[in-house]
Amino acid sequence: MADDYYKILGVSRSATQEEIRKAYKKLAQKYHPDLNPDDKAAHTKFKEIQNAYDVVGDAEKRKKYDQFGSNYENMGAGPGGGGPGGFHQWRSAGGGPGGAQYEFDLGDIFGGGGAGPDLSDIFGGLGGGGGRRRHAQPVRGNDLQHDVTVPFKQAMEGGEINLNVRRPGGEMERLTAKIPPGIEDGKKIRLRGQGDPGPNGGPSGDLLIRIHVESHKYFKRNGKDLEVTVPVSLAEAMLGGSIDVPTPGGTVTMKIPAGSSSGKRLRVRGQGVPSASGEAGDLYVVLQIALPAEPTEELKQAVGKFAEEHAEDPRKDLRW
Repeated sequence: MADDYYKILGVSRSATQEEIRKAYKKLAQKYHPDLNPDDKAAHTKFKEIQNAYDVVGDAEKRKKYDQFGSNYENMGAGPGGGGPGGFHQWRSAGGGPGGAQYEFDLGDIFGGGGAGPDLSDIFGGLGGGGGRRRHAQPVRGNDLQHDVTVPFKQAMEGGEINLNVRRPGGEMERLTAKIPPGIEDGKKIRLRGQGDPGPNGGPSGDLLIRIHVESHKYFKRNGKDLEVTVPVSLAEAMLGGSIDVPTPGGTVTMKIPAGSSSGKRLRVRGQGVPSASGEAGDLYVVLQIALPAEPTEELKQAVGKFAEEHAEDPRKDLRW
């Protein structure tokens, strides 16, 4: 046989038997006749792959093939007669001596360890209907994807979401999924078995829920930490004081140092993004001085007097 069996399987002549088996399995899954019932080219390709593996997949046949090349059949090592791994035969439509034959081990191709299931249950009888298949191979159903947008607070604290999934035939089904605390934007939640049903009795696929987290007016996330912008009055910034700050774990009271400027950062340990392991990040409070939109004349005069008495240049160290 003039075909280069190693080339057909996409392996080198020095490949191990395990490498050959893996290459065969990968190709067989792609070109298997049962997965390509109307593709004649795939049938032909699968026959070539099977013939190649029937020889080089068997250590004794491979040895003679390597030694005698295309004349190995004349040395008594032709393919057929069982083959490695307990192969079975399937004859294509047309039957008879002229029908094309494919040899394969379904257990090997689809991950089993034995000789595979009885082919009469998969391909049907060969009489009467010219080899018409009675039972097709079960196939896993497709995964479905659903996008859900949740509030920032719910993403941090966790909880449940409800969603409607349209099933084949147009029927709507309501499902519930749990959101773990601290879930990140773009992460997916998998609901196993809630995807499309599998053809020919195969298992259903999964439902993948991609989470989108809404932005928050004051809070933002930085990895495991949270950052919150807290408005403070001019008096609180100048004189100091105590303020209440909401956090995922509840409201905390913290002290504002006197003379604080906008942008000053204060840290609250353990009040950041919750974690399933129980180790939350930290919360960083960023102060923002909130000036009155319409200051009174009295306030203007007081600020003017203050500026005269404290003639400081806040930009003296500003450099390019």
